[in-house]
Formats: sequence, structure tokens, C-alpha cells
Amino acid sequence: MRSDLGEWREPAALIETHALEAALGDPGLRVVDCTTWLMPAEPDDDAPYRVAPGLAEYEAGHVPGAVFLDVQGEISDPDTRLRFMAPSAERFADAMGRLGIGNDSRVVLYSNGSIMWATRVWWMLRGFGFDGAAVLDGGFAKWQAEGRPVSTEPGGYPPARFDARPRPGFFVGRGHVLARLDDDDAAMVNALAPEFFLGAGPSRYGRPGRIPGSVSVPAANLLDPADGTFVPLDEARRAHEAAGVTPDKHVVAYCGGGISATVGLFLLHQLGYSDLTLYDGSMGEWARDPGLPIETGPPANDG
Repeated sequence: MRSDLGEWREPAALIETHALEAALGDPGLRVVDCTTWLMPAEPDDDAPYRVAPGLAEYEAGHVPGAVFLDVQGEISDPDTRLRFMAPSAERFADAMGRLGIGNDSRVVLYSNGSIMWATRVWWMLRGFGFDGAAVLDGGFAKWQAEGRPVSTEPGGYPPARFDARPRPGFFVGRGHVLARLDDDDAAMVNALAPEFFLGAGPSRYGRPGRIPGSVSVPAANLLDPADGTFVPLDEARRAHEAAGVTPDKHVVAYCGGGISATVGLFLLHQLGYSDLTLYDGSMGEWARDPGLPIETGPPANDG
């Protein structure tokens, strides 16, 4: 059991495996498997990767009662070549309703592989006005490792009404980022691995490098490598403050496609940071536009 939950701004947004197992069967509970895989792009495709929904893994075994959510296919904008862009409120609401998620549901999100798919959906739900979702700490890998029950029976909940109420500022575009490049009150936080941040070698996103003035807080450093759980809040605070990301800043988080950056956003929210946003297009958009500035190598203040 985590020892730091009392320090969390919203402890109900995180659920541990034992608590989820105890809650299975509760009538208002909706468990959602968000597993997605990023595969190498086809040779003739200039996309950074090929998106593979984790349906096969879901069918092979999932938390009992859970339903499967195709993040790219069901809750992303279908009218852009960019992957995982936030959809219209109507599209999002329809998808949630089909899953059986209503305005008063209690939702638990999990994923296999990286927890970032669950945090992405958590961020989206909040962005569309829904605060009743929790992320399963450690995801399905931890659930399995602990020998908790696994089902191969398809889950399903009765269709429900979900009212999407978009909140401003959760998702921003490149215009917002451009306007903040020279703003000392803003912090551009790059969640990618250090080699992508530095622009060391080829990038699948296009031009190698980062948005000028960015700082590096890799999402992988915010998860315990032993079991995939979130690091303690104090560790997350130190990692961000060491990079100059303090609570007084307007934080613009980004990564490759707006997914891994939500790991940091989840923890910053819990730390009480209030001015948070996600650059939804991230490097998938920025690096492919030659008109946008890009930076490589160690940041100037690193000497």
C-alpha cells in the first residue's frame, strides 16, 4: 500500500490493485482497458508509428468485467493525420456512452505495457468535464504479477448518457506554444527519453530535437521500474523542480503524440499544480513543420 496517498491532492484518482479487486462487481463501477501499442510504421508511411489497439491482449485476459477502449479508433480525431488528437465533444461523449460510462459512473482506467494510455484517457475525461476516474497504479502487469483474477469473457455495461462539458485549457495547439516560447512564466516540459530531447540521432517524429527552451522530465523517470507504479510524490516534485518546473509556472507538457506527457500531468495535478496544459500535437506536429523552430544538443544553461 502506498504510504504517500494522504499527500495527494486527489487520492481518489489513483486506485491500488487490492482496492480494485475488492470493488469488482460494484454496480456503479466501470473498468476500462486502454491498452495500445506503437509499432514501426509501414515502409511507405511517413507517420511516426503504426497504432495497434491492444484488443488481442484484452481477449487473452483482462480484469474481470472490464471493457476495451480503442484509444485511437474511438476517442481520437479521425480527420487529421496526427495520431491521438482530442476529438469533438460529441465523438467523445458517444464513445463513453457506448462503454457504459455515465455522468455518475466510477471509472477505473488501466493499460498493459505503459501506464501512459490510462493517464491519457484520465486527462481526456477531465478535459471533457468528468472527474470520477481513477488510474490503476501499476496497471495490468502488476495486477497479473500479484495473481489477481483474470477473465477472458468479454465485459460489457449498459449504454449510458455521458454529457461532455469541455474545459478550456486542457489541450492547446502550436499557436499557444509559439506565443509562450519567450515567456519566463511558462515551462515547456518534454516527457520523451533524453536522446529524443537532445536530438541525438534520427527521430521518428521528423526533425530531431525539441521545442526551444524546453526542459527534460522523462515520463519513464516518474514510474518505478520494478512494478510500473508511480514514484512517490516527493520524488516527482524533486524531478520537476530540479528542471525549473515550479507551481507558479504555466506548464505546457508535450511528448511525441500527447500520450506519455500525461504521466507527468497526472502527478503535477496531484502535487497541486494548477496551471497545466497539454500540447496535443506534440513533436508529431512540431517536428514536421519546417516553419517552427527546433533546438538540439544540451540546453544552454547546462553549460
